[in-house]
Amino acid sequence: MATALVRIHPRAATLKLAPIAAFPGFRALLWSDDGLYASRGYSLYKTSVTGRDINWKPVAHFSMPLLRSLTSRMRFTSRLFRDGFHALATLRSGHLIAAVPGAILTLPPGENAFLVSHRIARGTRPLHIAVTPDDRIFFGEYFDNQERSEVHIYTSSDCGRSWAIAYTFAPGEIRHVHNVIFDPWQGCLWILTGDSGPECRIISASCDFARVETILAGSQQTRAAALVPTREGVVFSTDTPSQQNHIYLLDRSGNLETLAELSSSSIYGCAAGSSLFFSTMAEPSSTNTAEEVRLYGSAGGAHWENLLQYKKDRWPMRLFQYGNIFLPDGLNRTSILALTTCAVSGADLVTSLWTVQTE
Repeated sequence: MATALVRIHPRAATLKLAPIAAFPGFRALLWSDDGLYASRGYSLYKTSVTGRDINWKPVAHFSMPLLRSLTSRMRFTSRLFRDGFHALATLRSGHLIAAVPGAILTLPPGENAFLVSHRIARGTRPLHIAVTPDDRIFFGEYFDNQERSEVHIYTSSDCGRSWAIAYTFAPGEIRHVHNVIFDPWQGCLWILTGDSGPECRIISASCDFARVETILAGSQQTRAAALVPTREGVVFSTDTPSQQNHIYLLDRSGNLETLAELSSSSIYGCAAGSSLFFSTMAEPSSTNTAEEVRLYGSAGGAHWENLLQYKKDRWPMRLFQYGNIFLPDGLNRTSILALTTCAVSGADLVTSLWTVQTE
């Protein structure tokens, strides 16, 4: 998940997004010091994003079985089978770690083909991958888990070559892990879990899991999948179909502040330079009736605006995915926002780049 350079304050600057370019078929995955990574099917690309001259250079690919290779080439079958890369992380060693359906992949420096380093036993893939400054890697199990069996967080300390269980939630504690995020200001991991009652937790843990502390829990307002660490605290959005959704600030003293209301559930957040962004998805319920996906942004964290919105397309959401705006992980020091729209009219599976301006 992204880390923000923004300082939370009540400055009411207005944000404006100016379009730069759009790339059909690409999914933005990760900002790193050397640019923006995006995938197209099972191929990975990178661009330095300098001005309006956007040149995608191939980085590596992963060889999937023939069926997946075919379905990933067509927009609707790609959505149906949840094809492609879903998460990416870079290590100081130069390795890349990725999540695709059914597997965690590793790319050693200098290579151009990803290798499977871990098979996903339950579910299809984690939603995000966390990395600490000493190249320890973490991801949590995300699977249906109707029976509420035990849930693991996995780790690797050898650049993704091997994996071990770092922590286990006992049977009945949670349904699954939504996200694991490293917080550089506090030097800890934030773990987001769901989905009902006391299963909805925001947890702070030391990177060796000697300390695991539930900070917030027990309601749909602590059900979250997106969290962005900032100097003042962590900013997170809620992911609930049964209540009004919000953006919150949990400050470093443990105080919780409501920053904004959201039109529907939110599972992605990021920062671009000194601005924060969270997106919503079209997951209609009796409480969240919005048929649009929206992008909310703030220059200072206190004043939030609906900057973009797209209407859900006509294809059934349970088969062909909820309408959503995917936001990339990583530290983005630029004033450029990258986003990928999915299952929306006129911009399905399109990555677009925008200049972030304040007024």
